[in-house]
Amino acid sequence: ILKSKMNEYSFFLYLCTLKQNIMTKLQKSIDKRNALIKATIELVNNNGFHATPMSKIAKMANVSPATIYLYFENKQDLVNQTYLEVKTKYTDFVFNTYDENTSIKTGFELIWKRIAEFNINECEYSFFLTQCNNTPIIDEPSRQEGIKHLQPLLDLWKRGKDEGVIKPISDYILYAYSINPISSLMMAQKLGQFQLTKANTEEAFLTAWDSIKL
Repeated sequence: ILKSKMNEYSFFLYLCTLKQNIMTKLQKSIDKRNALIKATIELVNNNGFHATPMSKIAKMANVSPATIYLYFENKQDLVNQTYLEVKTKYTDFVFNTYDENTSIKTGFELIWKRIAEFNINECEYSFFLTQCNNTPIIDEPSRQEGIKHLQPLLDLWKRGKDEGVIKPISDYILYAYSINPISSLMMAQKLGQFQLTKANTEEAFLTAWDSIKL
């Protein structure tokens, strides 16, 4: 009986050790992938897409170039997946406190100011998204998937149009006039040319709202 219990205990220890080893390897794998994502963002922001070879990404992430292909098919896949991950972080933050039952102006104000807050506090993410949104460095399926992440804002605008509060124009135009300027202000602040104070933020929001409301 004692021998049987010792065998059971030994097997239990073996399973615990095996589980720990698997978890350690899994964490190392996650860490490597995260390092590649981080390196991609930094290098694309600083050098642009075409001046960012896989070898540089691997070197900055402290992995071998071959390791990249364990996680991504190629450079385009790496950038696409990086874009979607950053877009998810962005929209998770922006819509975290949004209530779809609020009024059109109140809902838009909350979303707009959360976007401004994200852009100020997460400059590297914001700049990377701006590059992806305004240049052809991501493929069209990824771009369309990214647009889906904005669905709460698009739904708000649709409701606003239906209620006669928002101008009945293309969502692309609404976005260009009310959301895109936030990136310009963020860049100006990053360069030390402008300070997005509380008063300036309020003025910028009202200007954005005036550009899309009826």
